[in-house]
Amino acid sequence: MTTAAVRPHGRSRLRGAALGMTAWLAGLLFVLPILWMVLTSFHSEADAATNPPSVAASLTLDSYRAFFGVDGGASPWPSLINSMTASLAATLLTLLLALPAAYALSIRPVKRWTDVLFFFLSTKMLPLVAGLLPIYLFAKNTGLLDNIWALVVLYTAMNLPIAVWMMQSFLAEVPVAIIEAAQIDGARLPTVLARVVAPIALPGIAATSLICFIFSWNELLFARVLTGVVAETAPVFLTGFITSQGLFLAKVCAASLVISLPVLAAGFAAQDKLVQGLSLGAVK
Repeated sequence: MTTAAVRPHGRSRLRGAALGMTAWLAGLLFVLPILWMVLTSFHSEADAATNPPSVAASLTLDSYRAFFGVDGGASPWPSLINSMTASLAATLLTLLLALPAAYALSIRPVKRWTDVLFFFLSTKMLPLVAGLLPIYLFAKNTGLLDNIWALVVLYTAMNLPIAVWMMQSFLAEVPVAIIEAAQIDGARLPTVLARVVAPIALPGIAATSLICFIFSWNELLFARVLTGVVAETAPVFLTGFITSQGLFLAKVCAASLVISLPVLAAGFAAQDKLVQGLSLGAVK
């Protein structure tokens, strides 16, 4: 092997090592705030409030006891159950509505289907605060304030445009010949959607459902305004640790970590389907 051939190979290895080091540093920068939040959640309030922060401070579970109401505080379980109920119900309802809509826009496209998709996506451009007052007045006049099912309907309407947009690209990859063969065998549209389209587009459906679940779980503005005691969600409960007496940093970090666990668990459980579904949409 000549010297001229060795040099490019050595440069490519050096370039690969530099890119790998850059990727590790970038990943560390993204993970470092999360690790710092985890560490702070195990500190006392006095140690968490020090400036500069005390990294080697003693560890304690006082913040988690305060979050779960062990010492007599409010219990987070009703709020966590409300968030889980609203997120799961809204995600399921969004998928039930988005699947036939995406089918009509991809496999059996309607006229000017690109304009329809753009209209769906344009609804996400409206600032949330612009619709806050009319939605509040509607909920007040219909008796839906502090009602968890009002959040379900609202989250479904908020997630439906992005769900239709995502699933349209996924369903466009489904072979039309398979659907036509099922229709020749006498399968009706609900059967085609449930037994033919859904299994093939399962990675895309998983990716869409995870995105909708995360958006519903993290929503704070409407939950803060439309709920009170009965339908309070986990993000609203989290804001209760920021009071006029000050910011309880250790308790906020502990609460944030616990409230983030369902989203992290869902993402970890569906990571293979999520990557496969997002890659399918990217190829499309």
